[in-house]
Amino acid sequence: MPSPTQRVGNYGEFIACYYLRRNNYKILKRNYHSRFGEVDIIAKINSEIIFIEVKTRKNNYYGYGVESVSKKKLKKIILAGQNYIIKNKLNFVSFRVEVIDIVLLKKSYRLRHYKDVELR
Repeated sequence: MPSPTQRVGNYGEFIACYYLRRNNYKILKRNYHSRFGEVDIIAKINSEIIFIEVKTRKNNYYGYGVESVSKKKLKKIILAGQNYIIKNKLNFVSFRVEVIDIVLLKKSYRLRHYKDVELR
């Protein structure tokens, strides 16, 4: 049985997938695990592969979810994503990392989509 935190995270990923599909992204894989780490959502738009980290929170008391995506976490996402590309023989494909930040409100949610996130 998932913990309350896992249920919030799963719900956020569900919202993110709904949003992405409405914006012409094709969902290729959810919760991809490799020895390097995990990617919440792997999607494709046009000919580009997108590795998406979803951060879902019930409030912003501790800052925005995107602020918790560290340089170390981005490196893990990139390595896990490159592992996905190799395993699926998607050589010579371009990719990028995006973050979707979701705050759950009483009867709705607020979603922010950060495209082309880079290591700083």
